[in-house]
Amino acid sequence: MRPLWKGAISFGLVNVPVKLYKATESSDLKFNYLHARCRTPIQYRKYCPYCQVEVPPEEIVRGYEYEKGKYVILQEEDLEGIPQEATRSINILDFVDLEEIDPIYFDRAYYLVPGEMGQKAYALLRQAMEATGKIAIARVSLRTRESLAAVRVSGRTLVMHTMFYPREVRAAEQLLELNFEVKLHENEVKMAVTLINNLAARFEPEKYTDAYRQALLEIIEAKVAGEEVAVPARPAAGKVVDLMEALKASIELAKKEKATGAGDEEAKKPRRRRKTS
Repeated sequence: MRPLWKGAISFGLVNVPVKLYKATESSDLKFNYLHARCRTPIQYRKYCPYCQVEVPPEEIVRGYEYEKGKYVILQEEDLEGIPQEATRSINILDFVDLEEIDPIYFDRAYYLVPGEMGQKAYALLRQAMEATGKIAIARVSLRTRESLAAVRVSGRTLVMHTMFYPREVRAAEQLLELNFEVKLHENEVKMAVTLINNLAARFEPEKYTDAYRQALLEIIEAKVAGEEVAVPARPAAGKVVDLMEALKASIELAKKEKATGAGDEEAKKPRRRRKTS
């Protein structure tokens, strides 16, 4: 992996030199759009409908639409006027508890590793955060955008999550579908809680796989090999007639699956050989 950014974490009068790496990557399969008739990749041109010409990169400028059909133009020198110090620093504003942050605020994740001569300061910050159980809320500029960020400890690493500002998170109160009232029976709530408890498990990310991506790869491989693609029939969606009956059936199924899983784990354990005299 190559670092995307080099700078420093700043808190109080302490600066911690760090490098930034992307912590995640998309595994989506990428498709090209082709002309169905000749299988030629489609070109995407930057075209001006007013001048009726294709526009070269050197003639394209940034424009912000402040009114319908009216734009203010931003030149490169306007962007260069932003203080450069802000673009190379992760400025810690507060230390908070992770439980206080709604996950809806988190955007992308990055690894922070010590930069040149920054190992001791990095280890000090990581250990202090681990001892207090706090995470840092910071302000950081990546590329041309200033973001809010959260820095937390993950094993021996500091992980930074860029965050949405409150104005970027849409209010759930705007969803009209949530304006309803229902009466729940006490037994329904108890059975729903029982179902959740029966399905409760430790989070083990390696057991979750992308079934859609795997199925898509199999279709692509079959087409490349010239084989006929077999598409499984979709199961008919059953109607839930009685909520209580559906909960009871779900609880029984969860118990059976848990028992089967426990049996499989037991079978995997090596058996002790009996000593012979």
